[in-house]
Amino acid sequence: MTGNGNDIQWCFSQVKGTMDDDITEADIISTVEFNHDGELLATGDKGGRVVIFQREQTNKSNPNYRRSEYNVYSTFQSHEPEFDYLKSLEIDEKINKIKWLRRKNPAHFLLSTNDKTIKLWKVSERDKMIEGYNTKAENGIMRSPSAVKSLHIPLLKPMELMVEASPRRIFANAHTYHINSISVNSDQETYMSADDLRINLWHLEITDQSFSILFVRARWRAALSRRNVQVIQLSDCSSSNCRCFR
Repeated sequence: MTGNGNDIQWCFSQVKGTMDDDITEADIISTVEFNHDGELLATGDKGGRVVIFQREQTNKSNPNYRRSEYNVYSTFQSHEPEFDYLKSLEIDEKINKIKWLRRKNPAHFLLSTNDKTIKLWKVSERDKMIEGYNTKAENGIMRSPSAVKSLHIPLLKPMELMVEASPRRIFANAHTYHINSISVNSDQETYMSADDLRINLWHLEITDQSFSILFVRARWRAALSRRNVQVIQLSDCSSSNCRCFR
């Protein structure tokens, strides 16, 4: 983006991925989301994958210069195709929405959802490894404590930077219809999820319980169908007041 004041011009920056015609259905991007400082960009596709891009780091020769290009930071499989045997329904792995949580420690956290299941992911870096365990051999096999004749302090040794994504929470079985949106509350402890007829409120630490804060009942659904009124398509928490949403 260039220009001053009202004179704004958008400029083409870069291409990620392939521009060939043989792109598969699973490679089609279904959602994108920047984190709060714009340093990371997460994309979800119809194959259930999440790809995180990181803004190019500061130029060492000129610390004040930052390029706007993004490079791949981490890739992981967020969702797999499932089958609901009770309803005889196939559940696609397509990522519908991604939402970042504000950063509180060196790790990053994000929520991703397909039609039925929401997952909380932790994305962290590791550039050191522990060597010299007392009860574990170099090949990873555990030693018997009785075989340990002396104790020594394990050492932290540098290693090539590794970015790991691990699921921390799985929130499921709370929506009858397809989840179309998720939104993190301003308290960073709760979030909302919505389908066509219901909005649920979750706590990030509780996976087996949610509160329905809006539910369109059966007689309302019939009235909506007769009047051709739009159903819930998006829910969004207030950025400043955790008791308000739209």
